[in-house]
Amino acid sequence: MKDRLGNNLTTNRVIRKSIIRILNIMLDFELFLLNIVSFLIPFHSVRKLLFRIAGIRIGKNSFIHIGARFYNPKGIKIGDGTIIGDHCFMDGRAPLRIGDHVDIASQVLIYNSQHDVNSEGFDPIEKEVEIEDYVFIGPRVIIQPGVKIGKGAVIAAGAVVTTDVPAFEIWGGVPAKFIKKREIVNPHYKLGRARLFQ
Repeated sequence: MKDRLGNNLTTNRVIRKSIIRILNIMLDFELFLLNIVSFLIPFHSVRKLLFRIAGIRIGKNSFIHIGARFYNPKGIKIGDGTIIGDHCFMDGRAPLRIGDHVDIASQVLIYNSQHDVNSEGFDPIEKEVEIEDYVFIGPRVIIQPGVKIGKGAVIAAGAVVTTDVPAFEIWGGVPAKFIKKREIVNPHYKLGRARLFQ
């Protein structure tokens, strides 16, 4: 038997690849069920309970709006008082840590795995993503693997974040670059309540 690159496989490698394939099918089914929950259940409390059962760690008074999608939910940790907007994508293949009182707008994509375009097998590269407390991420932002967004930073709508963002800085553009410093340096606000049926 050969792999996708044409290399011969030993019996042990065939067995290992078969087990990995079965586990991936099970994960795909779990993600399918989570998508149904995310898109069809209008109540935050029910969705949050089912997300927690799937392995997402969600803090107190945090909400994930309708239509959110996940990859490997067990790698995702969300702090207290955080609101995740509708139709966001959160990747948990490597650790994804989102802090307290973070406001993530609609349709934000957070990735922590990508392909190595220079590898012969187009192999994956996984790097954790960390978003610290009091960060605001505007709509349709894309966050790439390995990025750390510092406390109180702001990412403008539509930005593509490819590198670390220091605390209390405002960044925007493609790729995202520094715009200016944020005037507030000691935030202690709490985000408003989530919309009831979102």
